[in-house]
Amino acid sequence: MTPARRALRTTAAASLSATVLAGATFVLAPGAQAAPAAPASAAAADTSVRFVDIPGDGGVTLAANVVAPADTSRRLPLVVLPTSWSMPQVEYLAQARKLADSGYVVVTYNTRGFWQSGGRIETAGPPDVADASKVIDWALAHTAADPGHIGMAGVSYGAGISLLAAGSDKRVKAVVSMSGWADLIGSIYSGRTQHAQAAGLLGGAGALTGRPSDELKQTLEDFLGSNLAKEPEMIEWGRKRSAATYLDKINANGAAIMLGNAWGDSIFPPNSYADFYDKLTGPKRLEFRPGDHATAEFGGLFGLPNDTWEHSRRWLDRYLKGERNGIDQERPVQLMSRTGGGYEGYASWSAVPSERRRVALDRAETVTANHDSGANAGTVMLTGALDQFLRLPPLASIPLLPRSYAAVWQTGAYATEQRVRGTVSLHTTLTSDKPDGTAVAYLYDVGPLGVGKLITNAPVTFHDRTPGKPFPVDLDLFSTAYDVPAGHKLALVVDTVDPLYIEHNPDGAHLTFSSPDADPSYLSVPVRD
Repeated sequence: MTPARRALRTTAAASLSATVLAGATFVLAPGAQAAPAAPASAAAADTSVRFVDIPGDGGVTLAANVVAPADTSRRLPLVVLPTSWSMPQVEYLAQARKLADSGYVVVTYNTRGFWQSGGRIETAGPPDVADASKVIDWALAHTAADPGHIGMAGVSYGAGISLLAAGSDKRVKAVVSMSGWADLIGSIYSGRTQHAQAAGLLGGAGALTGRPSDELKQTLEDFLGSNLAKEPEMIEWGRKRSAATYLDKINANGAAIMLGNAWGDSIFPPNSYADFYDKLTGPKRLEFRPGDHATAEFGGLFGLPNDTWEHSRRWLDRYLKGERNGIDQERPVQLMSRTGGGYEGYASWSAVPSERRRVALDRAETVTANHDSGANAGTVMLTGALDQFLRLPPLASIPLLPRSYAAVWQTGAYATEQRVRGTVSLHTTLTSDKPDGTAVAYLYDVGPLGVGKLITNAPVTFHDRTPGKPFPVDLDLFSTAYDVPAGHKLALVVDTVDPLYIEHNPDGAHLTFSSPDADPSYLSVPVRD
């Protein structure tokens, strides 16, 4: 490593006073004091921090840090931390020091194509997965890492790569995947609808801080340009980058996997993790809490007290060190409601709701497309954070929503609190006078004054339908935990425009939602007693 490059890295570590995840700056909760990540010179006397270059797949050089106890007289468990999208290699220094202080060798590295690492951005493609194994190889050859006790962890992009590595490298015994994805297409193309703000943000941040591959640039162009002729290729591109595709290999390798996400994650909604968790057969844990993309982990990147990182260290201690710390005896599904309270433990994801309450949608509604009704799901990377820190989800005055642009169904006021837990599902019959279209469903908690607080939402898009011919629609809204107060109502609103998504409604289109006697429409709401 050249002296200039070493100086650049040290300067970056010392000046990291604001953290940017996936290209967006987060604001801490009121009253929280953020300190910059400590530079190498401030490391504890018994912990060393050094910057290194690691040869990745295909000869690409990866910029990395090794944080480890100074005493290397014995083998120690290894934790590898790939950086988040657009983040520099010093992202995890505060947490790496905590791990090293407790007896780990930690290697954090900049994923290829970003900052000082070589190559181009492959978006968790095969070269990125191969890089993870190359980093493990290097650590075993150049540090006191124990080959029998290897884990991977990360936030966002690093979380996705860590999960994928668990399916490709049998040496990985434990994984902590925070604010990541298991199904990339299911995350940013759910309901066959492009999540425009999420994809645009990732693309812009990648171009600003890295070197996108030609494949990534073309995929983003086709995706955001609604090039349906390339849809099969885009889906295959995403499938290769999804841990769900390699579920059998992950289960066969048997790594202990902990998944954590925020209810309001506007880049990787929680449904992807919930579905994947149910299918894992090895030791596993699932945590959902309030927030937006990576906001739950944010404070921990500065070394602040943070339950997400604390739980992660306990998970690694149990499955890499063998410590009997009790985390494997706790109920494996841990949820925190968006409306307050501590963690709730469940034996499985399917056990989260006590029952499902069906709300009949027995009135036909017709809306005119291409008009924003005023119902919307907010802004990527911001809305969930406002909900987390200020309890301020997107609001809408339900009585004032224009009924020509928004279909609205409401329940009566509930006599008791309704604790919504899990995935709300919509079943309806849709008729359009155009072959293509998009609808967005929103579920609101409506107070006595008619003001609705957004509980959850999801989009759905259709193509090549016969105009005037009804067809069934089944839509899972994004999973959530929300307590509806006694005296409030639930309102389902469906319109055709939301800034988060690309809509496919031709000019002048009309969508009719009906409830045939042979196939009644309904909303299925999971609740906890």
